[in-house]
Amino acid sequence: MNIGTASDYSGLPPKTIRYYEEIGLIIADRAQNGYRDYTQADIHKLAFLHRARGLGFSIEECRQLLALYEDTSRASAEVKALAEQKVGEIDRKMQELRELRQTLGHLIKNCHGDDRPDCPILENLAGESKSQ
Repeated sequence: MNIGTASDYSGLPPKTIRYYEEIGLIIADRAQNGYRDYTQADIHKLAFLHRARGLGFSIEECRQLLALYEDTSRASAEVKALAEQKVGEIDRKMQELRELRQTLGHLIKNCHGDDRPDCPILENLAGESKSQ
């Protein structure tokens, strides 16, 4: 099937499919006319990659997951370890976002939000403090 059909079935834009082919995540056959020709197995891999990326896995992590998926002698412990590592990264990012929200909330609370030019938000962004 052509890239448009592969896009429809996998949920990925054609540009992303071309990129995945360019970096070697998927290798499409070529029809006699030179166009990409995707098999049902290719569509399955593309959908797999789409779901993995949707869960936040990086391209390299997707490469590892795809290799593990295709390795019938894999140990599920390897897959679990990758998933646990991803959850740890998500937890760290969530903590960072909570801290950012707290800092920004504090700055908003201390900004008068009136016609005066002094603004703790801008002062903080500029690296200035009130004592300067």
